[in-house]
Amino acid sequence: MENVYGEHYGRLIALQEELQSKIALMDQELERENDSRLIDHVMVRLKSEESVLEKCAKRGLTPTPDVIVTNIHDIVGIRIVSTFLDDTLKVIDAVRRLPSITIVEEKDYISNAKPNGYRSYHMIVRNEEGYLAEIQIRTISMDTWAALEHDIKYKKDIKANKELITSELKRCADELASTDISMQTIRNMINGQI
Repeated sequence: MENVYGEHYGRLIALQEELQSKIALMDQELERENDSRLIDHVMVRLKSEESVLEKCAKRGLTPTPDVIVTNIHDIVGIRIVSTFLDDTLKVIDAVRRLPSITIVEEKDYISNAKPNGYRSYHMIVRNEEGYLAEIQIRTISMDTWAALEHDIKYKKDIKANKELITSELKRCADELASTDISMQTIRNMINGQI
């Protein structure tokens, strides 16, 4: 079977590498400016063919390479994980200043968590060739919750105790969000900011 990205595959890989390189330089610059590392780690992925085809089916899209790269904005995915809440804000600002990248859309799920408790900051970006990528910025706590929630629920048709499971996941997300605030406060006290 031919790759679902067709002739766009190489350009998508190039976009992934371009963003990875720019974020690595941004990380070094942020560390110099702040005298500490703001980014704990970065994860990069190209959406699997199976996942893209599922997304096309859900949206009623014909899965041709042109339709896919025009309508699926998270084919290239970058996750930037920071240690502290304040660091996420600095990283968001730094991403906005990346050269040759245009911000197309931003969604703040840190200030406005999803009903299930999910928290992260999402940015859809476009490079000069017009290819799109999604950058997610979150703390270690947010990333931990998202990974565990995904592992527990992803692609599972939960029937029994659905409401209880949902409320427990939300409770866990809220506890981790509270921990993020506490850790930020402790850091601020240590740094003499409080």
